[in-house]
Amino acid sequence: MSCKYSEQALMPLLYKYAEDIISSDGMQSEKSYLQHAEISCFEHSVAVACMSVKVAQRLRINVDMKSMIRGAMLHDYFLYDWHEADKSHRFHGFIHAKRALKNAEQDFLLNPIERDIIVKHMFPLNFRLPRYRESVIVTIADKICATREVLSFALPMRRKCLFIK
Repeated sequence: MSCKYSEQALMPLLYKYAEDIISSDGMQSEKSYLQHAEISCFEHSVAVACMSVKVAQRLRINVDMKSMIRGAMLHDYFLYDWHEADKSHRFHGFIHAKRALKNAEQDFLLNPIERDIIVKHMFPLNFRLPRYRESVIVTIADKICATREVLSFALPMRRKCLFIK
């Protein structure tokens, strides 16, 4: 099956819908926070946005592309290095989605789909079910990307999808 969005078309698509997020101070600060292995939070967010588009395409699911990309870019907008020894980071897997939503709401105007993506992307670790198909897709894409990053299989993905400066 051919993809509607080629690898080269994904970056302009991300900029089309999330340029304000990509260029924001908060998102730029994510470049200095590690997420998984040697992948920054910024790189991870871009990879999840790209993977979300690919999953929606592959499964031929009609989505609100703008909301899905924006939610994916902000799903880990918690703005701290969770690897640092700090009591507030102890339950990171359980709490970071709410922190990401709080930060995103402070910095951006969000719609209900974007909010749902951010706060529910950690399902099933967080027990609230995603409400929208975009939320389910980003949740799946996040698990795919995190697994690849932790297992150090992210390099091929990074070459294809992480060209944002």
